[in-house]
This record gives sequence, C-alpha cells and structure tokens, in this order.
Amino acid sequence: MKNIVALCALLLACCTGILKAQTSKHTFNNQQLLAINVINNITQGNNPFLNISNPFLLNSVNNKPVEAGIVNSIETFSATQFKYAMMMDVEVEAVSDALLYNFINDWYGTRYRMGGTTKKGIDCSAFSGTLLSSIYGLSIPRTAREQYKICEQINKDELMTGDLVFFNTCGGISHVGVFLTNNRFVHASSSKGIMISSLDDTYFSKRFIGGGRVNQ
Repeated sequence: MKNIVALCALLLACCTGILKAQTSKHTFNNQQLLAINVINNITQGNNPFLNISNPFLLNSVNNKPVEAGIVNSIETFSATQFKYAMMMDVEVEAVSDALLYNFINDWYGTRYRMGGTTKKGIDCSAFSGTLLSSIYGLSIPRTAREQYKICEQINKDELMTGDLVFFNTCGGISHVGVFLTNNRFVHASSSKGIMISSLDDTYFSKRFIGGGRVNQ
C-alpha cells in the first residue's frame, strides 16, 4: 500500500508540474488532465493508475476520484487524439475519428509548395484533395476554385467534420482547408505548411467565403 501511495504522489507531482506550465492559458477538465499524462507517456500500458477499480486514481486539481466511466472512455482513445483535442480545446470525444487525426498528424508540419502534391511540399488544394481521398474515398478536382464549384454550399454554422472551407486570400477563391470541429480547420498554410487554424482568427474571418460539402 505504501508503494502505491508513493507512486500516486509521484504521478500527481508530475501532473502538477505540467499544469503549472500550462494553466495560465487553459483550464483543464478530468479528461484533459489525464490526456497530459498520456501524451507525456506517464500513463501507458498496464499502469495501475488506469485501473478503474484503483481508488488512488485522482484528479490532481480537486483530489477527488475520477469517475470510472471517464476512465473507460479515455482508454478507447489514442495519444494522438488527446493531442488534437487539447490543441483545439475540445473534449476528446469530438475527435473520435482516429484515421482522420492520424492522417493529420502524419502530415502536420509538411512545408507548403505551390503545385506540390507530396510530403516534400504540398499546396492547399492538393492537401484537401489528398485528405478527402484518403479518409473518405472522395475524388475532387485539383484546384480550390474547381473544388468550390462541385460542392454543395454550406453556411458556417452548418459545417461538419470533413467539409471544405474556402477563402479569398489573393483574389477570388484562392485557399481551401478541411473543417474539423470547434471552428478549427486543417490546411496547407503558405507560411507554416500543414497546420490547424481557426475560422475565428481575424485573418481568416475577414477572408472566409463559405463552406462546401462534397456529395458523391
């Protein structure tokens, strides 16, 4: 018992250190607190602290036991899903499509290259086309303008994961991304490559044209 208590104290100390570095910008819930542990390889495999019958699995903020249902739910998600849930400030259930987020993670940070179609460099419309083809089996035209033409037009408040979002960045329909959740979308930025941005960002909110849904 003393060993378990000691391990519990060590785990909580690790969480506390992580929280001190991040709570100035975020308020974490139970799932996000445990996600921090997962991402940092603190809770892996057969760790006894992920045993739902273990009374020492605690919320490091209020020192109360975490509900068993939450732990069961957490165990079905990967570290990658926790990573993007935290990045987009949503519950992990909102990023339940593991294939999608594994794909994004695999491409994340790939540099932008006009006309590029590979991980050596890719542009926005090639990336949106590659994502829709790989994840949803959808074939769409090559350019943002052509992609917009074949889409069903969707209002901003109707956007769903996998819809396209279009922008006027240099005249007409000149940029495209793929909507995720919580007004976030993934795209090939000309300055930072594959990344996730928000429709609420001043730059994109001023240039947003509309959303599009590919129906095939």
